[in-house]
Order: sequence, then structure tokens, then C-alpha cells
Amino acid sequence: MNSSRRNFLAAGLALPAAGLGLSTSTSAPAISGSANLAPTGLSYRTLGRTGLKVTTVGFGCMITSDGSVVARAADLGINYFDTARGYQGGNNERMVGAALKGKRNSVYISSKTQARTKEQALEHLNTSLKELGTDYLDIWYLHAKSSADQLTDELLDAQQTAKQQGKIRFTGVSTHSGQPEVIDAAIKSGKIDVVLLSYNFTLGPEIEAAINRAKEANLGLVAMKVMAGGFRRTKPGDSLHATLQREGAMLAALKWVLKNPKIDTTIPSMTDMDQLEQNFTAMSSKFSEADQKTLSAYLNQFGPLYCRMCNQCEGTCAKGLPVADLIRVVMYADGYGQFTLGRESFRELPENAVTARCGDCPVCTVKCPYGVRVAERVSRAQELFA
Repeated sequence: MNSSRRNFLAAGLALPAAGLGLSTSTSAPAISGSANLAPTGLSYRTLGRTGLKVTTVGFGCMITSDGSVVARAADLGINYFDTARGYQGGNNERMVGAALKGKRNSVYISSKTQARTKEQALEHLNTSLKELGTDYLDIWYLHAKSSADQLTDELLDAQQTAKQQGKIRFTGVSTHSGQPEVIDAAIKSGKIDVVLLSYNFTLGPEIEAAINRAKEANLGLVAMKVMAGGFRRTKPGDSLHATLQREGAMLAALKWVLKNPKIDTTIPSMTDMDQLEQNFTAMSSKFSEADQKTLSAYLNQFGPLYCRMCNQCEGTCAKGLPVADLIRVVMYADGYGQFTLGRESFRELPENAVTARCGDCPVCTVKCPYGVRVAERVSRAQELFA
């Protein structure tokens, strides 16, 4: 470990825990208009109507396997940790719970379920609480909803039942694709407190308008996919390394998200101490003109690989393939370095995603408005996982 990282980690252990304690009140204060930068380098925003005061950089635990990184983040003062019942075959919650043992009163924990029925959702919740070693979740998300009709009355009722039982404090929904529609459905329901959405520098004005509507309704907003694919995981020798390695791009991407005061917190992935250190510094760094130039150059490099989940390709594949989902699962392998996660996600796709082959078509019928090389990326997914 180099001296700069030792100094960073040692300094974190001395950070005060003020402002991180859990409140028993669920009354909603006024929304913070901008980050409140503390002398320690921590910055906070209020998570919509929940009233929770969260650090603007949280911790997305999905691909983390080293619990010491999670524990160190909490020691440094990061106070929002996000996991899900399905991450790492169910093992992620257990790791997060062990890493945060003894720290429960100074952190907020969220988890998610992809259950389709009330009974299954509540069963998932009970398992999540057991694995995390806690009596309650601060936020419980209905996970990966891509259309309004997936936000069913049955699942919304499951959340209300869990809240009445004291097993969750606040309700949420997460969405990767079809985001404006899902956000509007969450607002209309009147039963969702927080939306977890994909948000990064590659997205268009539609998501900005949806964010404005959510804030007008006093919903909390948590941003995921903030680094637009997570290509920080490529290494020398990887096929994508030469194309995607750009110094400072990931930090610039995170800072780009943080400059939007309507985003309450973010959950970038952190798999090691170096990534934790870099993400932590984003809270005390302003987005600059140099950062913008870095992102513009980076977008030219990886734009043809990254799916914005805009859903404009839906129904246009001659073979009926779920194009956006296939590009998403290959991103887990190529972008996050998580082959197993990509393979598991691939196996959850419809049967034709496994049996059909892009090479059988003379011409690809899918035309991405952002210039993603669809046939190349889908073929890559089939090559890796089929």
C-alpha cells in the first residue's frame, strides 16, 4: 500500500460521525438545493421526502466481494449502502451485513427484490433482513422495472405491509430502461418514496425532464450507472483496454452526476481501496472544463459500446431478441469485469436470446440512435454466454 493511500485511510478513521445517526422521524424537511460540503470532504443531501441525510457518494455493493472495502467506506463517513437479494447469488447481502456489523446506527442500508408476487416479495425481504443482520431496511426497492404495468398494486401493497410491520422505513423502485414511464408511474402511485435510476453524462433530455417531475413530487433520487458502463475494470491485455483506458474519465463521470443538485446520492461500484479513494474525493471536487473535455473524448471511444437503455430498439430485431438486455449483460463482463454476473443475467433472458444468432441475418434491422454497434455487441454476448 503506498503512502498516499495509507494517509487517506488513516485520515478517514478520524472523521466525525456527526449527522450520520438514524432518525426515528419520517417527516420530510425541505429538499436541499445543493450539497452541504463538510470540512472533512463529505457532502450531504436530503433524500427527498424521507428526510434522510445521505452522503452524495454512496456505495453500490453489487460487484464488491471484499468486505473490508465496505467497512472502510463506512469508517470514512459514507453512509448509504445499496445491495439486492439477487446480487452474487444471494451472497452479497451476507457480505454487506458482516462488513457493517456494529455500524448499523450510523449507516443507511437499501436492498431490492425482483419478486412478482406479494408473497414472494415479503419472503425475499425476510431473507434480506436475516442475511444483512438487521431488523429493518431504510429503503426497500421493487427492482428493475421497465414499464408502468410492472409497478403492480400487489407489489406496492407488499411494501406497505412491510412498512406497517416495521421491516422497512421507506419504499422505492429501481429502473434501468423505460425510465420516464416508470418514474411517472411511481409519482402517480403516491406510494413510492425513492427512485433509483440510471443517470450519467451520456443520457438525453428525456431523463432530465423526468427527474424534474420526480423532484416536484418530493421523491428521493439515487443515481446508478453513473460511470456509464464501468469500463474502469479493463486491464492491460483485455481486448477493450486500449480503446477505453482514459485517465480521469471515471472520476469525471461521477463528478458530472454530482453537479446536478436534484440527484440526492449516487451508488458507484467500488471493488478495492483505490476505487474507494477516487470516488471519495469526488465529494470535494468540482466538475471542471477539463473534466468535460475528458468525458467528450471518452464518449467518442466507448459510445458505440454503451447502451443507454432508451428502449427505441424494442421490437425492431428481426429475430425478436431483447437487444437492450443482451447489451446490458455483456456490459457486466466487459465493463465491470463480472463474467459470472453477466452469465447469470444472460440465463434469465428469454429462450430466443440463447438460440438465435446475429450471424444468421444478412443485415441487422436494429438501428441505434446513439450509434451503438448492436450486432457486434449482441454477438459478443452470445459468444461469451450462449
